[in-house]
Amino acid sequence: MGTHFDGTAEEMLALDCYIKLFRAADSVGQQINAHLRDYDLTTSQFGTLEAIYHLGPRQSGELGQKILKSSGNMTMVIDHLEKRGLVSRQRREDDRRCVDVHLTPAGHDLIAAILPSHVAGVVATLSSLSAEEQQQLAALCRKLGLAQA
Repeated sequence: MGTHFDGTAEEMLALDCYIKLFRAADSVGQQINAHLRDYDLTTSQFGTLEAIYHLGPRQSGELGQKILKSSGNMTMVIDHLEKRGLVSRQRREDDRRCVDVHLTPAGHDLIAAILPSHVAGVVATLSSLSAEEQQQLAALCRKLGLAQA
């Protein structure tokens, strides 16, 4: 077992599972996202660019929900991307209270250039699992995540 906690069999099993899940997620995330340093991007910045690239302009809160970050963190992420000229904030004409985050041409070009190698890295990293195992893992992660909602 991966835990030294002296508890019930149920507690030790859950802790062992959690430790393995956390370590695997951390290891996989580090492997897949290591190349982002070459572009001076954090994982949150990359996730923000990728979300806008695929979903179109979004409000900061919507982006935070997509990449699982707080609104305070999203403000900082968007500020940094805006300073680099990769995104812009634009008030909606139909509702001036709403501000959408848009990709700039430079942001669009950067994310379009990064995505193919990023996807290849995801495929390579997960290739230690068969297609069936990847489907099983995805289903189990979804089940676990939805149970927390």
